[in-house]
Amino acid sequence: MAELVYRPVIGAAKTLFKAWDLKIDCKGSENIPRSGGAVLVSNHISYLDFIFDGLAALPQKRLVRFMAKESVFRHKISGPLMRGMKHIPVDRKQGETAYAHALDSLRSGEIIGVFPEATISQSFTLKTFKSGAARLAQEAGVPIIPMALWGTQRLWTKGHPRNFRRSHLPITIRVGEPVEAPKDQYAGAITRRVRERCQELLEAAQRAYPVRPKGPDDTWWMPAHLGGTAPTPAEVKAAEAG
Repeated sequence: MAELVYRPVIGAAKTLFKAWDLKIDCKGSENIPRSGGAVLVSNHISYLDFIFDGLAALPQKRLVRFMAKESVFRHKISGPLMRGMKHIPVDRKQGETAYAHALDSLRSGEIIGVFPEATISQSFTLKTFKSGAARLAQEAGVPIIPMALWGTQRLWTKGHPRNFRRSHLPITIRVGEPVEAPKDQYAGAITRRVRERCQELLEAAQRAYPVRPKGPDDTWWMPAHLGGTAPTPAEVKAAEAG
């Protein structure tokens, strides 16, 4: 079926990134299969993560269908685009519908993008992974492709105003080798392996990131354990509970 929406959106995104002069460093795209289904699993630190995750698949000539919260599909601007790109709406009260949709897509040879943390990590560290990605991969008989992003939070993230005026901003993307999801293994064990791999890729992306905060007022995008002023996971949890 012709991609009447997805490919023009990709072209527009590439043009915009070129105008912003983003310095995108992507390694490991060859780990994304050129054909057949797969579940692409990524950390989540920005509202724009799905765009950069999708870019990582382009060298393999693949388009990723992301699972995203249903409210995005109801927005007057993003809704038609998300539907046109065949992304999958997730209603958390009726998650089985989205699961069945994703499973059908995987079995038909699509790549499905999943953020197993479910929401953006305000600490910029990995949260607990939900097991849905592992269960999808098991049931469809496809591999899981782990990946990690770093730098996207500096463009637009939860709790901070978006800043599209930033130019020359580095974005680091790392894609790991496929993780198999055997049907005879516990989904929780597979999820832990995938999270561990994403953690390794995230640390690799952070090490490779070419800049550091410019001063005390620019430390918000660095996690506390790396000397930044982002809230710790415990602080985020306490704030959400309060």
